[in-house]
Amino acid sequence: MIGIWALGAYLAVILLWTTLIKRSVGEAMILGFLILLPFTGDAAARVGWSSLYSAATDEIVYATVAFVFMGYLLDETGVLDRLIDLLNSLLGGVKGGPAWVSTVASAGLGGVVHNQAAIAATVGSVTIPWMEKSRLDRASAATLVAGNAGMGITFPFSASMFVLVGSATVGPLLDVNSLVLPLLVGGLWCFLHRLVVTWLLIRKSGMSPLDAAHRQPVRVAFGRGWATLFLFLVVAIPLVITSGMAAAALSEWTGADVPKAVSVIVWIPVVLVITGALLGRRRLPGCGRAWWALLQQSAPRFGVVGVTVVFAFAGANVLAATGLPQQLTALLSRLNLPLWVLAVLIGLIVIAVAAPLSATATMAAVGTVGVATLVAAGVPATTAAVAVLIFSSCEAAVPPGGAPLYVACGIADVDPIKTFARLLTHYALPLLGIGVLVIIGVLPI
Repeated sequence: MIGIWALGAYLAVILLWTTLIKRSVGEAMILGFLILLPFTGDAAARVGWSSLYSAATDEIVYATVAFVFMGYLLDETGVLDRLIDLLNSLLGGVKGGPAWVSTVASAGLGGVVHNQAAIAATVGSVTIPWMEKSRLDRASAATLVAGNAGMGITFPFSASMFVLVGSATVGPLLDVNSLVLPLLVGGLWCFLHRLVVTWLLIRKSGMSPLDAAHRQPVRVAFGRGWATLFLFLVVAIPLVITSGMAAAALSEWTGADVPKAVSVIVWIPVVLVITGALLGRRRLPGCGRAWWALLQQSAPRFGVVGVTVVFAFAGANVLAATGLPQQLTALLSRLNLPLWVLAVLIGLIVIAVAAPLSATATMAAVGTVGVATLVAAGVPATTAAVAVLIFSSCEAAVPPGGAPLYVACGIADVDPIKTFARLLTHYALPLLGIGVLVIIGVLPI
């Protein structure tokens, strides 16, 4: 059972480094990778090098970094602001309008940006003050923004998804293209849950419609922001041509296997960057020196995400080399648990690990094992992956909470402790239930 001992040491190092020492998750993933190598015995050097090389050269690492740059570009050029203004003009005049805007905008950005802290910061900075003006208390406003930020994980194409499908454990079981549409459906179930929570908070708060002085007229907002809707259209194009009847027709016409020839994780960030640059072209740098300054400003975002993803991949590869998936799967199989009990157990493990870690680190630590275990129990690989990603989206909803919670509470100027109970009851437990219902087939994907 060397693999299980390796997993214990891996989690202990990551938790110690991020929670007690309070250092970055990137550093924790490096240390976790290094602590795993002795568990591979005499093959440590060979396994370490091959795992790191495989991680660094994976196209999913490129896609993750490209999505980070894409989100930064959309933010810097004001495209995201125009999208939020458009939603606010449409929904801000109804009772609880700012809360509805916060939820819908978080879902929209979750399908594009995928960084939970960035979603909380972008949406929260606009909607939290408006929610307060509409008589929603600050703790509820922070809870809503932090809970909604998890939708960045439950829509394609988050870094957590890339870590999962790019791992040595899950990669042979699951093709990334086959996961996209099921995860989209799973994300919509989670979006429906957020809409219900928003309705409950509005009903309890007695919020009033937002004053017209705090929102743009529909004609003005639509005139400024209608083009931002193209962000969702261009994402749909690679998805359509690589799935269903369109993929079959194109494959027959070209004589090639289009879903395999066209990598959605390569092309979606490309088309989004191009579209974002066109939409925000007036605020783009006008000379080489200004472009260099823009890239320098974005560099810190690449550092943390890039290091985390590379060493998350590498650590997952080493864990696979220790035999962890087979050992943990065999251990759970010997328990002979009913599927729903196994689903709850895996969900609780993933959520517990996600509490102190990021969703990306959680996928590397236990997500891949969870998928492998569910597959061994007869669950389709896509279904297992969607459920585990839903479980991991509780990053901000379980104490001590993740970055999105502290971003939202900082904007609202509220003690995070005041949000813990509602985050658990309104987000963590329902998401556990949604994941379990997906696994046992009650919620179709």
